[in-house]
Amino acid sequence: MDAQPDTTRLFLALWPIEPVRDQLRAWRDAWTWPRGATPVHTDKLHVTLHFLGNLPSSRLPELLDGLQVPFTPFQLQFGRPVLQHSGIAWLEPHTEPQPLLDLHARLSDALLALGLTPEARKYRPHVTMARRANGAVIPAAGPAIDWAVTHYALVASHAGAYTVLKEYG
Repeated sequence: MDAQPDTTRLFLALWPIEPVRDQLRAWRDAWTWPRGATPVHTDKLHVTLHFLGNLPSSRLPELLDGLQVPFTPFQLQFGRPVLQHSGIAWLEPHTEPQPLLDLHARLSDALLALGLTPEARKYRPHVTMARRANGAVIPAAGPAIDWAVTHYALVASHAGAYTVLKEYG
């Protein structure tokens, strides 16, 4: 669903640099997708930190400033493919490093300070590989991905395209 007039559909994400994005693409391409599956386009591969939804575009300056939080760079090691019963295929990190969990919590606090409500469900970091993927064949192995996370981003989604509005870090 796209943003309504005078709103912007937003999310906070770990946004990979090109070498990491290429490794994520290699993982995505190692799966055998059933007919009807929708693999995520390479330029959209990311780890969502918080989904903000459709917000008034007039709030963008406030959000751009208010979502700056203290951040400690960290390493993520990806390599665990998962196929959810809902048909979403994703790649999980082997562990959830404390600096990632701290970043998520600080961003939750920033959202609350901005009058927004973070999602209540437990945070589960992952990179979505495809949707409608029931019946996909999970690869036995893929390239090990060591992602040195040095920034996070506020991203807008409009008409199927993603635009990084600001990188923090």
